[in-house]
Amino acid sequence: MPGNPPAHILSLPISTESHEQVLAGMADVIARREPGHYISITNTESMYHGLRIAQHGKHIREADFSLCDGVGVIAAGWFWGHRIERFNGPVLQLKASDAGRAPGWRHFFYGGKEGVAEEMARRLKAQFPGLLVCGTYCPPFRDLTPAEDETVVRQINDSGADIVWVGLGLVKQERWIQEHLHRVKAPWMVGVGAAFDYHAGAIPWAPPVLRALGLEWVFRLILQPKLRAKRYWWSLVYVLQAAATGLFTLRFLRRGQAAPAPGQAAGSVAPRTASNALPGAVPSAVPEDLPAGRRG
Repeated sequence: MPGNPPAHILSLPISTESHEQVLAGMADVIARREPGHYISITNTESMYHGLRIAQHGKHIREADFSLCDGVGVIAAGWFWGHRIERFNGPVLQLKASDAGRAPGWRHFFYGGKEGVAEEMARRLKAQFPGLLVCGTYCPPFRDLTPAEDETVVRQINDSGADIVWVGLGLVKQERWIQEHLHRVKAPWMVGVGAAFDYHAGAIPWAPPVLRALGLEWVFRLILQPKLRAKRYWWSLVYVLQAAATGLFTLRFLRRGQAAPAPGQAAGSVAPRTASNALPGAVPSAVPEDLPAGRRG
């Protein structure tokens, strides 16, 4: 499937495909029943960590799609001469739930607090009649034992899932995906974090008008000031770093000149093999200031 060259900001890619192209790419891989693909939902906090945690940076760089999650990425992209369209995790999940009804895509939900995945499944099935949810799993607030992890992997594989949605929180969910990339046989894995809480009604989602204006972050900060303040500081640091570099190097003048990084595919969904996978068994540092989340 042909794709568009990604936009690069401080060496990290953001996909420039439209929503329709992303869904078409997902459909193509699912139709081939080809495992090992994943999507990175990439906001400026994720990009901040991507420059500082090697495995997280590789997760973003080697994703089939690295989707813009947040107005901060759009702003940073502007300073690098890019015009970027937002496609965040909660919206992707809704659109994939809708698009997958006719072809019968099977969805598995891994993560969330006790009961959240089940409630999300109930609500999404009510919103999208015919949606196939083939399983849910809520991991405990600790690392799984090898035996427990093997049982979960077997549960996911036996379910015949086409998409595994992972809601463990930023950095932790990306690490889980890398550690399970070639053990879970689903064609797609996607870390969507707070989408579980939004779609389950556990945490209010910003009103549509705020989301349309790019002010969802303000709504989150009001609801969760202690949780969000430090994380938004990391985002601000990344945006300022990207802006300063883009201005100093005059990248902001190079409109429409996005090009793939050396050795990186220009957005196509190519077959994955174990040889080009990330080293999932290598542990990565999790920033101490991130809130405790469920572990897999």
